[in-house]
Amino acid sequence: MAEVDTARFLADLHELRQIGKFKTGVHRPTYTPEDMQSRHWLMDRLREVGLTPSMDGIGNVIGRHPGPGPHLLVGSHLETQNEAGWLDGALGVLAGLALARAGLPVDVVAFADEEGHYGTFLGSRSLIGDVTEAQMDAAKHNMTGKPLREALREAGLESLPRERLDPSRYKGFFELHIEQGTQLENAGLRSGVVTGIVGIRYFKITAIGQQDHTGGTTMAERKDAAVAAMRVLSLIDERFPMHIGERTVWTCGRIMLEPNAPHIIPGKAELVFQFRDISEEVMDRLEELLHRIVQEVGRRDRCTLSVECLNRSPPALAHPAMHEALRQAATKHANGQWQPMPSGAIHDAQQMAKILPTAMLFTPSIGGISHHWAEDTKEEDLTLALRILADAAENYLKQ
Repeated sequence: MAEVDTARFLADLHELRQIGKFKTGVHRPTYTPEDMQSRHWLMDRLREVGLTPSMDGIGNVIGRHPGPGPHLLVGSHLETQNEAGWLDGALGVLAGLALARAGLPVDVVAFADEEGHYGTFLGSRSLIGDVTEAQMDAAKHNMTGKPLREALREAGLESLPRERLDPSRYKGFFELHIEQGTQLENAGLRSGVVTGIVGIRYFKITAIGQQDHTGGTTMAERKDAAVAAMRVLSLIDERFPMHIGERTVWTCGRIMLEPNAPHIIPGKAELVFQFRDISEEVMDRLEELLHRIVQEVGRRDRCTLSVECLNRSPPALAHPAMHEALRQAATKHANGQWQPMPSGAIHDAQQMAKILPTAMLFTPSIGGISHHWAEDTKEEDLTLALRILADAAENYLKQ
């Protein structure tokens, strides 16, 4: 078995967390000076272990193994959410670095903007040829509105070409990640072998009523778009539980009212709503139910309601042979303290699965906390995860 240097692995993680340090976490939003510093830091580490590093025009960093294949691609991302954690993404990248240091034929990748500051999986989608120049031109920061092209110019990436992965080079893609949930911790387990990554469906639900005076308009006369929108959410929470899978989740993360003034009945309400599940059948069922709820509320509240699907991301199931390699390694190293489990969060592995065999491994998150500076994992669990990943990677390469 390849001998991984767990002490160096932990030292690398702690060194990287100093770049953009915020309390006990990090603040490295995409294309900021801190993010770019972390990418150049990684390129130096890749050279040290004998890989040939490059950075492309969207910020993806790849360190290529110079020897013969078959090769594995291993990695994740380096940028973070605002004032977030030190392990989300970075763990998977430095695990790849540790595998390369141990002599495995691994290419290490750090995808750009997995956190979605300028789009949805821009880096990994670009590497599989799923981002057009027109989409690059149109992309803007999700909060500030800064154009992507401007951010790339400021980061020194504007003149670089975007790379495209060659699937024939790789036998598969592995990604190690923190769980970002409480299932493992609550069960007293130390590792999770991911069965698949959930699919997501995003919707914009719009209610059009009648803007009017809050004092002069009687309740019988009102067509209140806000009330209609809230009733949709109430019925979703009431009826979805009768049609869901074991790990279905749903969220309304954005509510907008027009004109959004205290003395005016809202004439328009807009919800951005999503649900996630590992099963397309379950998601089909929920989408049909959502449309029925919206129709019912439109009739009841005398508002015009509509549903627009903004995005559909299909589930990505783990490749059977890679999944089995992880299961066997977890059985060997975790001494029964592991379980198979779906990923409720989305990851770059979901994009890689479109062109490569793919599998993921989870390590516990203390308190389930992620996307927050308090995010953490026990060091003994981090090193256990690295040993499981290395064993699985080595055995899968022999198949």
